[in-house]
Amino acid sequence: MDRQLPAAASAFCDQLGIRYPIIGGAMYPCSNPELTAAVSEAGGIGVLQPISLTYVHGHDYREGIRLMRSLTARPIGMNALIEKSSKKYQQRMSEWIDIALEEGIRFFVTSLGKPDWVAERVHAVGGLVYHDVTELKWARIGLDCGADGLICVNNRAGGHAGPKSMQQLFEELHALDAPLVCAGGVGGAGEFWQALDAGYAACQLGTRFIASQECRASAAYKQAVIDANESDIVLSERVTGIPVSVINTDFIKRSGTRMGWLSRWMLSGHKTKHWMRLFYGLKSIWQLKHSSLDEKGEKDYWQAGKSVSEIDSVESCETIMQRLITD
Repeated sequence: MDRQLPAAASAFCDQLGIRYPIIGGAMYPCSNPELTAAVSEAGGIGVLQPISLTYVHGHDYREGIRLMRSLTARPIGMNALIEKSSKKYQQRMSEWIDIALEEGIRFFVTSLGKPDWVAERVHAVGGLVYHDVTELKWARIGLDCGADGLICVNNRAGGHAGPKSMQQLFEELHALDAPLVCAGGVGGAGEFWQALDAGYAACQLGTRFIASQECRASAAYKQAVIDANESDIVLSERVTGIPVSVINTDFIKRSGTRMGWLSRWMLSGHKTKHWMRLFYGLKSIWQLKHSSLDEKGEKDYWQAGKSVSEIDSVESCETIMQRLITD
């Protein structure tokens, strides 16, 4: 590496036991075990996504973790979506976390809820919990609930993007005295070093690793990421009921990006919003699974962030990593 890492980034690497301050963000449906392991093996830390691992890519959860372990001896992480939904899902997530701990995983990224109960279990075995946030209010809640650091999701991220820029989020959160990870808009070395020089401890990348050799997303999906420009990324409410960053494909143009009046009304109701969120969740899980693996490209329903503007080829995770850290 031509440049020395800033102090915050160096401390992050030491904390996690990794070489480079790069997190391979958990992605539904694109986080197959080979991709997660390859990011870790290349010097960052790959984060597994349980539903992708089991439902999309067909692995028994524990055996999927062991497959990753067979591909790399370096640290891997787990993403825990802890929003209160059905009791069955909450129980399953609790079991997944326990299995991950049993299999030696010590880095957890929590999303969509209060991470206190996760932090309690993880800290008991010396692990770390970083929590997804989009603004100061959620950051304070996350830290009060035991989070060790914050994944700062900005307005250039794929998936559920936040409303603020990389710089705005840093200015809002840096006084909290916790490690901050930039999530969104990083596709090349320029953005990577810009974030570290601004004071971020690390960067989390998702879209860049879709266009990797190890990712099992279809060739059509990868080519769409390569071909897209920043202006091709739009926010759609029709994926999960919450705005999600997607490529503005023919399918998106035909179906539109705003939900209908009935869906909006049900999501605003105290008694009906749970059922509407469940409906959107099940619908998006099914649609995204089939669209990401469809080699014909007929189901062009693809999530991506604005870092597409910096992605022009499909490369190995090792090559991607070296391009990022070489200034």
